[in-house]
Amino acid sequence: MQFSGSQTIAAPIEKVWAFLLDVNNVASCAPGFQSLEQLGDEHWKALIAVGVGPVKAKFNLDVTRPEKREPEFMAVKARGKAPGSAVDLAGDMQLSAIDANQTKMDWNAQVTISGSIASVGARLINGTAEKMTNQFFSCLQSKLQEPQTASAGE
Repeated sequence: MQFSGSQTIAAPIEKVWAFLLDVNNVASCAPGFQSLEQLGDEHWKALIAVGVGPVKAKFNLDVTRPEKREPEFMAVKARGKAPGSAVDLAGDMQLSAIDANQTKMDWNAQVTISGSIASVGARLINGTAEKMTNQFFSCLQSKLQEPQTASAGE
């Protein structure tokens, strides 16, 4: 399945890039996120709970960030298994500054799901993916668009 979209974030490109570079920030916005373990530079193990209709699963994902070009491009790959199901994901995002305080993010994701989640929830996968994507970007925007507090001594 192929997913793509474009989002406008009311924050400078440098702030958006810094947020996305910290995998803990990204994980905190991922629907169903449960845990994250750093395995190496640009390599993590994540546990994500996903439900598609009546089928629920916890995926153990091996996540890498094979390419990045500051501050405009980042690619992510993930591969994982849950009991009776598997997922393969490749995604990338391109950032561009609209102006000093707005950033446009164009993103693409290629997702392959197999096993019980794919067979039982086939008709529901697109709707579930759309809902999860909307939740992720709502979280991202709320965290990036919040006013920053002044640091001590200013």
